Amino acid sequence: MTSSSRLECVQGDIVQQDDMDAVVNAANAELRPGGGVAGALHRAAGPELDRACRPLAPIAPGQAVVTDAFDLPNQYVIHCLGPVYGVDSPADELLAACYYNALRLGEWEKVDSIAFPSISTGAFRYPVTEAARIALSTVTQHLPDFPRIKRVRFVLFDAATTELYQRTLASFNEA
Repeated sequence: MTSSSRLECVQGDIVQQDDMDAVVNAANAELRPGGGVAGALHRAAGPELDRACRPLAPIAPGQAVVTDAFDLPNQYVIHCLGPVYGVDSPADELLAACYYNALRLGEWEKVDSIAFPSISTGAFRYPVTEAARIALSTVTQHLPDFPRIKRVRFVLFDAATTELYQRTLASFNEA
């Protein structure tokens, strides 16, 4: 990662990242409102987000697409379909592709900052420890390829997940 880039892991609400240009949606294949992150983002963005998503669906695991953010305090929502653990394979490559493709779209849209949730670790049952390692290693490895993006934030739902991501990030910085 370049020294001018910043990567952080915080506990918080993905819909309240008003200092980030883009937020990432842990989407379902049809890009519809649902539970978890997708439900929260769709509720906060308003019905226009659902209408904007419909012509872009379906997407496959590892894919990402971008829409405006509508009533969210961001410019864009980048929608990623993570793998369902134990169903979609190779799960690690598909999960890494989500993060890579989101960064690629962020660079394409000329954003300076992106906020990610922990993709696939909720209803898709990806083990959080492994997901954190894949997410952080992918972003750390590829962020230099996207010089426009200066800040990446992982916004985690609870204290235990936040601590795990912070420890994992620290272990990369020590290596």
